[in-house]
Amino acid sequence: MKVFVRYINEAEFACDALILPMLEGEGTGYYNNIDNSLNGLIKRVIVSKEFNSKHNEVCLIHTEGKIKPDRVLLIGLGKKKDITRDKLRQAGGKAASHLRNLSIKDAALSTGTVHSLKLSPVDFIEGSLLADYDFTKYKKEEVSKGIKKITILSGENLYKQVRRIEKTASAAHFARNLVNTPSNDMTPSALVRAARSLKKVSVKVIDRRQAEKLGMGAYLSVAKGSNEPPKFIVITYKNKNIQPIALIGKSITFDSGGISLKPSEGMEKMKYDMAGGAAVLGVIKAASEMHMPVNIVGILPAAENLPGGSASKPGDVVRTIGGKTIEIVSTDAEGRLTLADAIEYAKRFKPSAIIDIATLTGACSITFGNEAIAMMGNNESMMEKMKKASEETAEKVWQMPLFDEYKDYIKSDIADLKNSGGRSGSLTSSAYFLKEFAGDTPWVHLDIAGTAWIDKDRPYIPKGATGIGVRLLLSFLKANSL
Repeated sequence: MKVFVRYINEAEFACDALILPMLEGEGTGYYNNIDNSLNGLIKRVIVSKEFNSKHNEVCLIHTEGKIKPDRVLLIGLGKKKDITRDKLRQAGGKAASHLRNLSIKDAALSTGTVHSLKLSPVDFIEGSLLADYDFTKYKKEEVSKGIKKITILSGENLYKQVRRIEKTASAAHFARNLVNTPSNDMTPSALVRAARSLKKVSVKVIDRRQAEKLGMGAYLSVAKGSNEPPKFIVITYKNKNIQPIALIGKSITFDSGGISLKPSEGMEKMKYDMAGGAAVLGVIKAASEMHMPVNIVGILPAAENLPGGSASKPGDVVRTIGGKTIEIVSTDAEGRLTLADAIEYAKRFKPSAIIDIATLTGACSITFGNEAIAMMGNNESMMEKMKKASEETAEKVWQMPLFDEYKDYIKSDIADLKNSGGRSGSLTSSAYFLKEFAGDTPWVHLDIAGTAWIDKDRPYIPKGATGIGVRLLLSFLKANSL
């Protein structure tokens, strides 16, 4: 979808559908002139209660040549006092999805109501762009749906804002595509190709032999049962001569649980266990395209976790790149093994901060459902900044504690640590495990296990991979690069 901005009267702009955002309880609002031209059709559907302007409610009216647009789409914003930036995004997503299903190609947005709320129409359009997504790569007959262009009817100079949301939505779609791709095609080697497709970055790939020389025993232990070779991917984007921020994304391209085999029900979704890595790639893609003045080191410790004949076993002990030993209590707690080596490797770049993003624990889904990212870390200032980025993007984070007592949960009788403290406190004890490797480096952990995949459509997130983390981290980086 291409976005344009034009300053022209709505009734005079020829398009397939003119989108009119409507406020609940305020009648035709800013659209009396259009309604007069339509012989009161808008007022009629409101009076008859066919359309009540409730949030995300839609109503399509054919204009029959009375104005230049062929149709008018009424989209409800709800009550004025309840409207937020994200509710505006949701309305944009709902409007775009409705028009997509009707095979509408050319739409326009009236901005009078939005401006009256002292909000930006760009938020509405961001929702439309994020909703304009489907994954049809594996269908024999690919259905080509989607709005080709949408025009914001406004006299404002919105060029920079529009270009930013276009790049951001494109990056979110890029991440969704990676996660939605089945694991027979989305292997660690495929993630290397995805990394190398990015522009203005350098990519280094550490293979199994090199990882062995570096002492990445924890990371390599995860890949032992698979024929797919592990790939430890390091991506550098530098557009400012400052200390880098290290972004680490869990990149398990399929997680069977290994010897600690997962239940078969729902296991097909375990292709999504590389959603953290996909988010990091999406962030770097957008940052490079927008020429963000940042220095990023992205690390994807990619591997496949299968129960082959040479797979790691519960009770094995492995050594990390930094020398710490880990007793593997559960081979299904594999992500933290890969992240342990990734965090210690990242510290070699002397980063100003480390952020890891991972589908780490089932406990996160149990605690928050599909609604929030669990956030933990060792730096309150960073976490406050992440909360602000969360408010900006509506990619919700909720801070959880890392009490010192959690260290007891991961004590091993025979090694420095064990990789699982059991079911009790597993959301936070898993993060405390990572804290042991972050040390004094400012660090934030984002557990996206509940938010990286959804089973039902949302206003601007189709079911399947969500691309969560891309917009959140871009907002965080933007705020901290000014």
